[in-house]
Amino acid sequence: MRARRMWKALEPYHAITYFAPETRKATDALGLKGGWMSYFGCRSAPLGAVGPEFVAAVFYNFHPAMVARSLPDAWSYATPAQLLDARLTAVDAAVRRLFPSGSFDRPAELGRRAAELAPIAGRPIAAANAALDWPDEPHLALWQATTILRESRGDGHVATLVAAGLTPCQALVTISAAGGPSKEVFQLNRRWSDDEWAAASDDLRSRGLLDTDGALTERGRALRQQVEDTTDSLADQGWQALGDELATELHDLVRPLSAILMSDGLIPADNPMALRWD
Repeated sequence: MRARRMWKALEPYHAITYFAPETRKATDALGLKGGWMSYFGCRSAPLGAVGPEFVAAVFYNFHPAMVARSLPDAWSYATPAQLLDARLTAVDAAVRRLFPSGSFDRPAELGRRAAELAPIAGRPIAAANAALDWPDEPHLALWQATTILRESRGDGHVATLVAAGLTPCQALVTISAAGGPSKEVFQLNRRWSDDEWAAASDDLRSRGLLDTDGALTERGRALRQQVEDTTDSLADQGWQALGDELATELHDLVRPLSAILMSDGLIPADNPMALRWD
């Protein structure tokens, strides 16, 4: 589907902010402690100095205690405005290092048009990012666009998980069982304990969604596919408005950049974004 194809092509460019060392360097300079404080502070900065309960709710699949180890402490070191500047400065440095001769004018133009058409109603993270001023530099405007687009998709995905009756941990259990990232990757990056993972799995079994071996049943596979299909359908609203011709052009311009990011080791192959490259 078009929306999934666009997500795969654009997500790695957005993810520069999570994996490039420039981000950690910028937030370390502000006094933030560790990579996860950097992550939660920078990603939630468009929302303002919000507390861990709100961030855990809208980010959805992170353990609330994990979020609480970073927020609200991050705001004692840097304001949201400072972190917005830091993440943009870091992306600027990273893109210039990774793509020193890149041409970004046309993808930035198309990306901004797509982002301005992306649905934001009922999508708090996307709306907060869409409210930010656009950077002047084309490579940063493209990053801002991919950020709005992925958060719009992500907010819609959370809505589908809630409608499907999948708790944050159950969302991870089911996508892992469907062939996504391993339990170990999710536990390292989302911090649900063995006991919590087991409890989530037991509930899924009681609902006929998981079998005794931890594999999805036919009903479980159908529910997981429904979640993915609905996520794509909701995200496709913006791409429909942009039109297939311009969407394809944007895809073909950004995908080679993302291919480099996925192949040079910046973004791990088994990543918690469940992004597989082919």
